[in-house]
Amino acid sequence: MRDHLQKQEPKGISKRAVILGLILLPINGYWISQLEVVRYTHLTLTVPFTNVIFILLLVTIFSLIIKKLIPKLSLDQNEQMVVYVMLSIASAIASIDMIQILIPTMGHAFWFNTPENEWEELFWRYLPMWLLVSDHNVLSGYYKGETSIYKIEYIKAWISPLLWWLAFILVLVFVMLCINVLVRRQWTERERLTYPIIQLPLETTDNTGKFFKNKLMWIGFAISASISIINALNYFNPSIPQIPVKRRSIAYIFSEKPWNAMGNVQLSFYPFVIGISFMIPLDLLLSSWVFYWLFKAQQVTGSMLGLASSSQFPYYNEQAFGAFIGISIILFWSAKTHFGRIIRGIFNIKSDLDDSSEPITYRKALLGILGGGLFLLIFSTKIGMSIWVVPIFFGLYFLLGMFVTRMRAELGFLVHNLSYLKPSTIIVTLLGTRRLGAGTLTTFSLYNFFIRTCRCHPMPHQLEAFKIAEKVHIDSKKLFAIMILSAGMSVIVMSWIILHLYYKFGADSGYFEIWTIGLGNEVYRQLQNWLYYPTETDTTAMSFMGLGFLFTIFLSFMRTRFLWWPFHPLGYVIANDWGMFNLWSCLLVSYLAKMLILKHGGLKTYRKSIPFFLGLALGDYALGSIWSIIGIIFNITIYQFFP
Repeated sequence: MRDHLQKQEPKGISKRAVILGLILLPINGYWISQLEVVRYTHLTLTVPFTNVIFILLLVTIFSLIIKKLIPKLSLDQNEQMVVYVMLSIASAIASIDMIQILIPTMGHAFWFNTPENEWEELFWRYLPMWLLVSDHNVLSGYYKGETSIYKIEYIKAWISPLLWWLAFILVLVFVMLCINVLVRRQWTERERLTYPIIQLPLETTDNTGKFFKNKLMWIGFAISASISIINALNYFNPSIPQIPVKRRSIAYIFSEKPWNAMGNVQLSFYPFVIGISFMIPLDLLLSSWVFYWLFKAQQVTGSMLGLASSSQFPYYNEQAFGAFIGISIILFWSAKTHFGRIIRGIFNIKSDLDDSSEPITYRKALLGILGGGLFLLIFSTKIGMSIWVVPIFFGLYFLLGMFVTRMRAELGFLVHNLSYLKPSTIIVTLLGTRRLGAGTLTTFSLYNFFIRTCRCHPMPHQLEAFKIAEKVHIDSKKLFAIMILSAGMSVIVMSWIILHLYYKFGADSGYFEIWTIGLGNEVYRQLQNWLYYPTETDTTAMSFMGLGFLFTIFLSFMRTRFLWWPFHPLGYVIANDWGMFNLWSCLLVSYLAKMLILKHGGLKTYRKSIPFFLGLALGDYALGSIWSIIGIIFNITIYQFFP
């Protein structure tokens, strides 16, 4: 009996699972590039990533079929989830918030310099040439196209800076992994967070195949698939009625003062969002859409009081930063016992904490953070960032990574843009640009590729991978190394794919969406404004940061003291997020469905209903992926299921 209760020993990771993941990685990268770079359709805007879910679905179906014919060739759940983890990490790196921004940034300042913008005089001297591409002949092929990246001159110009950026990204990923090792046990085993995002891939790959035998799952699948098919037919033949599930503005309802202060209000009913959001805890669902409307109420109140003349009122971005700091402090405080045991164990002080089952020991994790931090310090100061700014910048960056990771593990919201929390914005608000200097501001600009938003942040995928390892008994020590391998291969493969496309068709030829040039322009226009118009500390914004911090402490106090208190501070932080702007109504539908099922059917009925909602999501993912693949094959524009 005792042996039965013990945890099952993790399995080793099979070579064929890793090989399959590496084979699928360039296919996955090409798919992402065709949709996001060429067609401006974002596979990686939401989690779990659409492309990864669809590939996993194909792998699972293949394994279920081959299991009946040649059982030895079928992949078990352990192996399928290794592929899922590899592609999730690779997609995060290949996404619109990493490599797709980095490469357009590397030559933009030199190609688009003009006598009018005076970029050469303004900031060329601050740019680190060892990280960029400045040769006009090399950039001519890149922007005009009708040539090939496979020329020695071109390869030599790109290979050195890309290798430096590869090293930098790998260190970032490694430090994130080390931080996740330190928090994994506290969040996964002690607080037992629910990890809503991984429920669909886990159910899909279940070895018994019971998920695909569930009638409710197929009903949900059929509903979302039917909606997608009808809307795809409507795209080609407008006489066929459309089912309005995609976002649409209802701002016309609020056209009169003071209601028009709310700005644009979107309404949407995406099946996959409703399905995945059903996994979110009820109090977090409630908090999300309630705080969204409280944010809108602040805008209306400001208009009524005549405060809307300030374009920044109600300073909700700053309120969100204060809330972010408040939640971070609370999280560290709640884990103080766990961290205390880690510190005692590292320094060989009496501690009963056993880290033998962790991906790496706590001592190695701490040394990894310190060693990685030293590399980032040297790298950043070499570019031009002031040495005193480096720990503040990366401290905020990794703290934000922890916050997003926690939010995904607890809330499971599909979109977490959080662009208003990026470190450069916060530091500029707190200190002003005048104190920072041109070198620091230039480094901020070059680092925009990994801080611009948090939609595709790698860190949450890492902790989810460790949770998956626990669930399906994967060796987390080997998985640690495989995630680093996947990140490195993704940088190499995606850089190659993007450069191949740009040199063939021309980054500025009109073949690609404006996103390609716009990303580089965004970086250097911002730098130009910082240097032209120096700023001081924004004291008003700081006051609203304090307000957000205090309100978060109040919300947390109420949650811990009163069981009936329904509001969670995470909802307050994301109220102004792009995801809430577009998906609040989906969360409302999920909340109402979950509340009614729990109230009238109880926990048993709720559990029975889960396959229906997962099927709703899977059908939307599957059909949406099929449309995108058809569009690539036939080079046509077709129905996009999101956004």
